[in-house]
Amino acid sequence: MHKFLFIGFIILMFSALLLMQIGCTQEVENKTLSQEEMVALGKYIVSTSGCDDCHTPKIFTETGFVFDTTRLLAGFPEEQVLPPLDVNMIGPDKWIATEKHLSGWVGPWGISYASNLTPDNATGIGAVSEEMFIKTLREGRLKGVGRPLLPPMPWQVYGMKNDQDLKAIYAYLQSLKPIKNEVPQPVLPDKMGEFFANK
Repeated sequence: MHKFLFIGFIILMFSALLLMQIGCTQEVENKTLSQEEMVALGKYIVSTSGCDDCHTPKIFTETGFVFDTTRLLAGFPEEQVLPPLDVNMIGPDKWIATEKHLSGWVGPWGISYASNLTPDNATGIGAVSEEMFIKTLREGRLKGVGRPLLPPMPWQVYGMKNDQDLKAIYAYLQSLKPIKNEVPQPVLPDKMGEFFANK
């Protein structure tokens, strides 16, 4: 009899602990974050998701490149000129190329440039609403309704993030120093020959 009571007590305690854990987990998941917490979460996501790899210009050192933190997430530098390139080397079964900042890319899709993600109203995302930003990453279209986002932007991956993560990314980007940097427009594949012929 004591053995059954002891086993029953253990099962009851285990069940209570399990229910408490489920309740605590749901409480954390449903917690509304403050603006400061959203910015911190957004910074963490952006910093660990490779956004700087393309959207932040680089400084080259003896040990390789480092991010130019004075132009954090400002995109392809407006003063930068792409070097000459033989477009016959580019294709689905050939090469994809980038330049020294890893923010200008040439491939079968044409020429694409990493966008200015700072909150500059004229050249960045300062005038982009949170809703528009999320729609951009979910649907792969500029401002949610414009031209398609081009490779190598992995919008399909970012679009799978939950609403809170995308809102946190937006909050962090809006907290950055605005940097005026007019990123060039993409070049279509059939215009690449003409583009590089003028170099």
